[in-house]
Amino acid sequence: MNGAFSEGKGPRFHPKSYVIPNDQKFMVMEAKDAFDGLTDKEQFYAHYLSRASFYGGLIVLLQTSPEAPNIFRLLHRLNVAQSMESLQESVVGKNGVTDEDFQSFLAYGSGVYTNLGNYKGYGDTKIVPDLELKHFEAIVHGSEAFKNDPITLHNLWNSVKGPIFNLEDKYKQLGLGDKGVTTYFTPNCNQEDAELVNRYMKSKNIESWNNRVLKKATGFKNGKITYLYEIRNAAVYNSINSEPEMFENSEFVVTSGDYNQLLFKVNENLRNALNFTANQEETDMIKDYIESFKTGDVNAHKNGSRHWVKNKGPVIETYIGFIETYRDPQRERSEFEGFVAMVNKKQSEKFGELVNNAEKLLPLLPWSKEFEKDVFKRPDFTSLDVMTFAGSGIPAGINIPNYDEIRQKEGFKNVNLGNRVKAGYKVDNDTKVPFLSKEDVEYMKKFRLRSFEIKVGLHELLGHGSGKILREEPDGTLNFEKGLINPLDGKPITNVYKEGDTWSNKFPKMSSAMEECRADSVAMYLGNNDDVLNIFGVSEEEKEEMVYTLWFSNVYRGLTSIFNYSPEGKKWNQAHSWARFVILNVLKEAGEGFLTIEETVDKDGNPDLLMTLDRTKISSVGMPAMGKFLEKLQVYKSIGDYESGKKMFDGYSQFDETWIRWREIIIAKKQPGRAVVQANSFIEDDKAMLKEYPTTVNGMFDSWRERWTQEEAREIDVILDILVERNSEHFKTS
Repeated sequence: MNGAFSEGKGPRFHPKSYVIPNDQKFMVMEAKDAFDGLTDKEQFYAHYLSRASFYGGLIVLLQTSPEAPNIFRLLHRLNVAQSMESLQESVVGKNGVTDEDFQSFLAYGSGVYTNLGNYKGYGDTKIVPDLELKHFEAIVHGSEAFKNDPITLHNLWNSVKGPIFNLEDKYKQLGLGDKGVTTYFTPNCNQEDAELVNRYMKSKNIESWNNRVLKKATGFKNGKITYLYEIRNAAVYNSINSEPEMFENSEFVVTSGDYNQLLFKVNENLRNALNFTANQEETDMIKDYIESFKTGDVNAHKNGSRHWVKNKGPVIETYIGFIETYRDPQRERSEFEGFVAMVNKKQSEKFGELVNNAEKLLPLLPWSKEFEKDVFKRPDFTSLDVMTFAGSGIPAGINIPNYDEIRQKEGFKNVNLGNRVKAGYKVDNDTKVPFLSKEDVEYMKKFRLRSFEIKVGLHELLGHGSGKILREEPDGTLNFEKGLINPLDGKPITNVYKEGDTWSNKFPKMSSAMEECRADSVAMYLGNNDDVLNIFGVSEEEKEEMVYTLWFSNVYRGLTSIFNYSPEGKKWNQAHSWARFVILNVLKEAGEGFLTIEETVDKDGNPDLLMTLDRTKISSVGMPAMGKFLEKLQVYKSIGDYESGKKMFDGYSQFDETWIRWREIIIAKKQPGRAVVQANSFIEDDKAMLKEYPTTVNGMFDSWRERWTQEEAREIDVILDILVERNSEHFKTS
């Protein structure tokens, strides 16, 4: 795909939305001061948790695409064998490789490292190198790694060179069947298979958090192919958990042992961390995590999460396991994630005060008390300086655990990843902010970082932390008063959640987006509350401007992230983007000129957009519209009314020709994001220490090169090779 720049295309070889630009910006989450302030015991605890997280993070490669592990192996072998400066000297100027080609190679490698695979962690679209295949090959062949082991490197390159560059429609994004790429289901699975598996798992009360689905042809009967569905749990131990059984004319079996050798390394480091825990809750938490990863038992991870919730105000905060469901096409199976962070006590005071005011703020939400938790379980809400975050991306805040029964009965925790927010959301003078007036750009520079901190607090604590699931227990008892009236239709509520029902399996595909939409809407709805603004130190003179910035910056992200919609697949590739797009349309529908988007041209005569929000109508137009919408979101979630919820959410998700045209404008003006260069911890002279790296592409490669010793890197390479070979029966690279 050669040629000159055109709308939506990069200036070199591939569409802009699929490449990491050569001018990619990098950032570091400053944590060294916080780490150095820990005791020796705490530093060792953080070190081993970090090691466990980084080993577990490699599982994400296997959860992303069939080719991702071997792409990582290829890049990491090149990186371990020599520095990127040395590699550049070896290959540039030979076989047609230019400096720009090499920078594109580095940009691609940084994308694979950052996202732990060749699909974006935020957006789920494919990443391809912005150089020609022959020049990528020349870089591989000119490396020390190739000289040291030409046969292995030749085989690795041949296994991935096709998939790396493949931009056929199916391979542009993650998805199920012919809609995209996934390793949560084998390629021969479609939506009907997913729904059949869902019914089987529900009938057996099996939850999907840590498994994936392998569909195998077993024979031919009555003119039809017969199939076996293997539900494979992640675990160190290989086992058959149930004998094969028939269900709806198909055979099912449940096994354990997926990702076993990587989980073994996770547990090895968790066992080391046990020697440095601060209290019994931490000890019991880690023991339960080890048991869960060893056997594949989700209940053991739930028990570990219970201890985690009870462990109030730790100096070192951590969580690890199969956590978020964003990338499973059904939004039920979870990606591995692990983080380690130090509590920032000063910044945490604001979030603690927000918790203190929660019971006063919850009744302000636009639904009646029957749809709110019976008792608000006061959570920890701390601001953290992140040391390690292993996964496909690093969020700004987290509300976990995601297990509904724990959240509702025992509580949850909120964390604000303070150094991540500071590094990623500050608008500097040299930051380009398209599609806004000059006045609104100035508001962004002045208030965006602070307003985002308020938004994260409300989103996590009172967004994800609010609302009740109405349930009928197996003995017929209800967790709500019989005869409760649905405020949306005036009829008594009869159909609610039953045994085996969860928010995820009741609302497949859309549960994540609906929940993120609900949390963002709560943040906007409560964002103009005086008590909230006072907690975050907003002066009287700043309040109106702060509220305005909170509202329009959230809607602005709804506009600028529409590149995460796939016109080819007719679907959203990212739950947060989908959620914000829905909010954008809710507020557009509110009318009265409250939110407008108009097509314009820029100073060069290219198509442009201008978004405006009428700050004088937030209370009179925006708040009522958001209130009605929020009530519907909560009621549909509370009673599990999938049909009504889907109809409403789909209505606000329509992506017509105008949006497709605007999407091209957004892509053409899209600014490079910032990739995080993470620190490494080491033990030297019986002391744990932390090393940070320059915020450059070479700093990124250096941090990954030094993450493991040469011997450990070889062991990881062997493990990934074995796991790829094990998967090859079911997953073919494109």
